[in-house]
Amino acid sequence: MGEAIEVATLVYDGECAMCRASALWLMRRAQASGALEILPCRAPVRRERFPQITDAQCLTAMQLVLADGRVLAGADAVPELLRRVRGWRHVAGVLALPGVRPVARRMYAWVARNRMRISCAREP
Repeated sequence: MGEAIEVATLVYDGECAMCRASALWLMRRAQASGALEILPCRAPVRRERFPQITDAQCLTAMQLVLADGRVLAGADAVPELLRRVRGWRHVAGVLALPGVRPVARRMYAWVARNRMRISCAREP
């Protein structure tokens, strides 16, 4: 039996097709029902519940709010997200290897800057 995973909330750019698809993919595959909640950045409920996260922050990088109140942004949120997804925990471990996190941060930043262009390329 696996360890219990407390709920976390993923705040993402709801106007980006790639971001929406990614958030839904993660939520649907979460290890336990309710282990991951998703909220669009510009939703009034997000602003009410997480006023410490600015629109600028969540439009620059996804924000993962953990049960203890810590907020992980961008590539730093990926290992925690993958830890919650069936069949992807091993990838979270790879991201913890020395030297991997700085590369992941650069890759994430490039994708985040180009997400609208990438999203448009994916839509019919």
